[in-house]
Amino acid sequence: SVNLLMLSASSVSVTYYWNIFFPDVVSPQFLLFLIQDINTPFIMTDNVQEFADGENTDFETVFVLKDFDSPDYSYLYKRDNRIVGPPVVLHCAAKEEPLHFSCRPLYSTTMLNVSLCFTGFRNKEEMKNLVNLVHHMGGTIRKDFSTKVTHLIAYSTHGEKYRLAVCMGTPILTPSWIHKAWERRDDVHFHAGEEEFRTEFKVPPFQDCILSFLGFSEEEKTNMEERTLKHGGGYLEVGDERCTHMVVEENSVKELPFTPSKKVFVVKQEWFWGSIQMDARAGESMYLYEKNDSPAMKKAVSLLSLTTPNSNRKRRRLRDTLAQLTKETEISPFPPPRKRPSAEHSMSIGSLLDISNTPETCKSSKPSKSSTPVLSKQSARWQVSKELYQTESNYVDILSTILQLFKLPLEKEGQVGGPILAQEEIKTIFGSIPDIYEVHTRIKNDLEELLSDWSESRSVGNIILKYSKELVKAYPPFVNFFEMSKETIVRCEKQKPRFHAFLKINQAKPECGRQTLAELLIRPVQRLPSVALLLNDIKKHTSDDNPDKITLEKAIESLKEVMTHINEDKRKTEGQKQIFDVVYEVDGCPANLLSSHRSLVYRVETIALGDQPCDRGEHVTLFLFNDCLEIARKRHKVINTFKSPLGQTRPPPPLKHIALMPLSQIRRVLDLQDTEECVNAFALVVRPPTEQENLLFSFQLTGEETVKSAWLRTLCRHVANTICRADAEDLIQCTDPDSLQVSTKDMDSTLSKASRAIKKTSKKVNTKEFRYVTCVRKIYLTLELLMKTFPSDSSEGKKKMEGSTSSLLILLMCLFLCSKAICCS
Repeated sequence: SVNLLMLSASSVSVTYYWNIFFPDVVSPQFLLFLIQDINTPFIMTDNVQEFADGENTDFETVFVLKDFDSPDYSYLYKRDNRIVGPPVVLHCAAKEEPLHFSCRPLYSTTMLNVSLCFTGFRNKEEMKNLVNLVHHMGGTIRKDFSTKVTHLIAYSTHGEKYRLAVCMGTPILTPSWIHKAWERRDDVHFHAGEEEFRTEFKVPPFQDCILSFLGFSEEEKTNMEERTLKHGGGYLEVGDERCTHMVVEENSVKELPFTPSKKVFVVKQEWFWGSIQMDARAGESMYLYEKNDSPAMKKAVSLLSLTTPNSNRKRRRLRDTLAQLTKETEISPFPPPRKRPSAEHSMSIGSLLDISNTPETCKSSKPSKSSTPVLSKQSARWQVSKELYQTESNYVDILSTILQLFKLPLEKEGQVGGPILAQEEIKTIFGSIPDIYEVHTRIKNDLEELLSDWSESRSVGNIILKYSKELVKAYPPFVNFFEMSKETIVRCEKQKPRFHAFLKINQAKPECGRQTLAELLIRPVQRLPSVALLLNDIKKHTSDDNPDKITLEKAIESLKEVMTHINEDKRKTEGQKQIFDVVYEVDGCPANLLSSHRSLVYRVETIALGDQPCDRGEHVTLFLFNDCLEIARKRHKVINTFKSPLGQTRPPPPLKHIALMPLSQIRRVLDLQDTEECVNAFALVVRPPTEQENLLFSFQLTGEETVKSAWLRTLCRHVANTICRADAEDLIQCTDPDSLQVSTKDMDSTLSKASRAIKKTSKKVNTKEFRYVTCVRKIYLTLELLMKTFPSDSSEGKKKMEGSTSSLLILLMCLFLCSKAICCS
């Protein structure tokens, strides 16, 4: 049978309508007990219509109904009766509150204090049903989006309401959230606004989006495609008409391969990672891809394209071109000091050995023109001191980038979507970086003041000694736990997609130079050894009567003391073994190559294409270390007339040392375009601190296993690390080899090999054999003329040269043997 309970009072009465489904939630006796507990009088009746149709000015009737889909509900609702569900009574009893007033039927308080707004719905019946459910659970609906809206229910990621919700950090949820909340309407302790519950129903950032990716490596593209699927989107190949977005790697794509449809958003990768970090689709207008043309680079390219028939003008044009290519890295806030007699000396190839780990330098704050006289040579001590300041300034900028782009945003309160990392994780990753930044900022300021009022008597060493105790406190805690910092980054990046996206966004910013957070955090590990080498370089150029020489020695010792606090397990034993192998392999290799902080990174086999650092055609091996470049050539075969009776304990080294060049002397890396005259070549724009002009070292890669692009990227990355710069990619410049007068043509021809052999022999002949050398050089010039007249790459040219050169080659061989005999005697 059906029972009807009615509770009445002078102001309000409650009528409980009981049906067969109600016992699944709570017993009628318990509900009556709760009604008594909230001190509300009641009466009982058998007929719901007796009270539904009646009007009473003394009290209001409230019906408690289990099923809001029953005929009784429809009967009561059509007559504007006040209806509540059992959870409302339970909630009010638990809170000891009076019954909530609602002009609409109220089943539960599941969405109490929740204000919703809808967007993207086209089915009115579906939306009407959702609105009714929200009202039954105590929520409210707003037509327009405002700050009072607590949740946005979206069917798509388009529209103004969606954009406003993203900007204001309002949760954006799917309609399923409302349906699932309704299923749990009888749970009095449940609220739909709980973050743990609603997270499952967030609208994924790439819902209704089909993405394509342009300019990414296969590994990175696969990673981005997987994340697209994980965050609600789909992907297709570039050019598919169904795509809604084309994500472009702006650093590698200089021009789009086709004109995309106007319906397709062409965006930078920051849009992709920003959407994942915010957990919402970012606005495309802020991230549209635009072709990046640098006016400075355009000017450099235009200079490279100009050639003149006059050799002197060519040399001047080449000098101006090299100056223009390195113009962007020439930043000097200090005017050059007065000319010093001690600084007036030329630099030979051997003097490169005296330079260790010195960063980029510049001639002056204004680039010189070919028509202006060359500036007077500057003091080498001032030059290296300026380099110390420049690297310190770059280092402080990198530390600032770590703090401003990474640490502070992660610590910021009120992040969209909640905190990205826990405070313990942030502390583990960044450690004592703020302390390191503070002490180096002061060092930088002191160096700037010293160089602004420079004199040879001013002390550089005192600045380092002044902060030695602070360096001891700041560095060991960070360096010793650096591996833990890296492991935390890797773990959080795998487990937390928002952190991965956060890192990707910042990595693409110019301040980071496309470096990862882990790559930036390794700079403090590398900094102190670099400073010690720079101080040692300054000491080399400091006279013995200068008081700063002793101070510099003390400063170097103080830095070594700091480094002794760093655990010995940071030493790279395998890297040290490789350095010993290089020392044994290269004859004349400087002993200062051996250093605890140095490690071998790359080895490439090349052929020299210019007259520096060795003759054209020489087989040159380049050993790239983390802070310097060892240049060695293949040793010439020596004919020994007399053999040593003692013999040799080991075979002679196959390579001969040419130069040990700090990476800081490399001003620009030139990727030479492949042409008919030049294949697989590159060049380095170099300037030692005692030189007034840039030098050009050009090479051709010989090993097939060496990929030029990978080699140049690795080289630039370590150059940037050495000079404490983040923009490693900016050091590479794609260049036309003709403008630099670089060619690989005829490098392997027989005549070229013969002429190089004669050239090498002529260097070993002293003045007594001058007449022989003169003859050799004349024949060499004749051969060069023949090579130009009859190109060796054509069969017709070879036939014409065959008869003309046979007699010359015989004569050359005779002169060659004569000169060898003279050398042996």
